[in-house]
Amino acid sequence: MSSSPPMRKRVEEYIHGLQARIVSELENLDNTAPKFRRDSWVRPQGGKGLSCVFACPPESGETPSSLETILEKAGVNISVVYGILPPSAIKEMRSNHSSIPYDGETSLPFFAAGISLVIHPRNPFVPTVHANYRYFEITEKADEPKVVAWWFGGGSDLTPSYLDESAVKHFHRTLKEACDQHGSELYSAFKRWCDEYFYIGHRHETRGVGGLFFDDLCSETHARLSDNITRPRTPDEIFSFIQGVGDAFIPSYIPILKANAIRPYTEHHRRWQLLRRGRYVEFNLVYDRGTRFGLNTPGARIESILMSLPETARWEYMSDLGVSEESEEWPLVRALKEPREWV
Repeated sequence: MSSSPPMRKRVEEYIHGLQARIVSELENLDNTAPKFRRDSWVRPQGGKGLSCVFACPPESGETPSSLETILEKAGVNISVVYGILPPSAIKEMRSNHSSIPYDGETSLPFFAAGISLVIHPRNPFVPTVHANYRYFEITEKADEPKVVAWWFGGGSDLTPSYLDESAVKHFHRTLKEACDQHGSELYSAFKRWCDEYFYIGHRHETRGVGGLFFDDLCSETHARLSDNITRPRTPDEIFSFIQGVGDAFIPSYIPILKANAIRPYTEHHRRWQLLRRGRYVEFNLVYDRGTRFGLNTPGARIESILMSLPETARWEYMSDLGVSEESEEWPLVRALKEPREWV
């Protein structure tokens, strides 16, 4: 009787396939645009990855608004890395994973694999989207190491410049349908977590209109989920959930992109889009745990970490845009100040 491959191998195969499908979908949208750059890399401390990045910066004499590509900047990256966790990191992780042994002195091997993507379209009426799905594993030091802790995390969220309620509802509905296949509580719990996580404290607003966010999903009791309901608990069940929400990315977002990619817009719309991208940058550099963790990790690949930032952004002193309740921008501002239920 053949046994299933190790989870780390199954996750690695899945994220490679998902990356290929997403990049293919994006490239097929715009036959006149450059292809994504495929950049394979090796981590000296252990591991490897593949970054697929789209960029089309203006040439000499051009302006960004004169370019006509559907995407302005995008990245769909995967990484499969391993190494040694120091005692300080193990201590922090034990707060959610009590099975990790800790004596204050011993380091432990780790393995991490994940896919992370950000798409910044050129048209102000097409929202930016972000998604990532990851697997983390800690083992004992031994010739045949035993897994002592494992968990999954991830999510997907939408950041528009102008509020299109039908598009936002489609995005959330697609994610909810994927979640509901694995438990009735998952969407509501992870949607609430997303609204809380992607909050720009100094602006008193969310980064976007939400989606899903979750972490530390394993067989142990989870602070965000009821313990007496049906939900994925085993490695196989949780991996199936990850595949479900990962596979939901294309149908949740690509129809929104197609429907609005060539919609006419003005320099006024573009100015507001760049101001909203400024807020995106503020969240990622000030609050995002993944960005901060990556920037503080020895041997981290900085280009991949900062891939999430838009190519262009704008800051204005006391900007007058989005202030008037009669403005085209106000519906989004209100939604960011008061997160709501979309499905």
